[in-house]
Amino acid sequence: MEKRHNYVRKTAELATQFYINPATSQPNVSGLILAGSADFKTELSQSDMFDPRLQAKILNEKRLIGKYFEEISQDTGKYVFGVDDTLKGLEMGAVEILIVWENLDINRYVLKNASTGEIVIKHLNKDQDSDQSNFRDSTTSAELEVQEKTSLLEWFANEYKQFGCTLEFVTNKSQEGSQFCRGFGGIGGILRYQLDMRSFDELSDDGENYEDIE
Repeated sequence: MEKRHNYVRKTAELATQFYINPATSQPNVSGLILAGSADFKTELSQSDMFDPRLQAKILNEKRLIGKYFEEISQDTGKYVFGVDDTLKGLEMGAVEILIVWENLDINRYVLKNASTGEIVIKHLNKDQDSDQSNFRDSTTSAELEVQEKTSLLEWFANEYKQFGCTLEFVTNKSQEGSQFCRGFGGIGGILRYQLDMRSFDELSDDGENYEDIE
């Protein structure tokens, strides 16, 4: 219990150090997400040691996912889920809030067709990683050579700003978070405007110049 107490105290001290601007005595972030092991998050958020100026900035995961589910239940068309559609939405600049499970286990591959030199992007989970057919062209069986391999989580963290969206990591510890991970693959987004992904797929099929995302 003493170690837990010290851990929470140290985290609270570092949070103030990192997220309060000493010049203005105000938070330098618009929102904070608490993540981590078991109920440490709750313990920290309710602790007297945690700076009240930062407590006001904690983003409520349930509220975020609740908003996402609301868009779906009202069928507003302002949502995407799954790797494929979320990536397409990002490429179009349509995603306002990108929501990703903090333990999403998907790798982003940049592959080069050994015969044609064509570059292909694939996003593979652990099972697909070990399936060699994913590293061959489906029609010609030409080898697809790995040029880059990155955790999709890491890629999002580095690249999300270029898509003009905010990035929110969620856990699967709450009922809402668990439902998001199980029902929607742990990745999705709230859109700025209504988007019909089916019509976008038809445009891609007609030869529009978009990345081949599997």
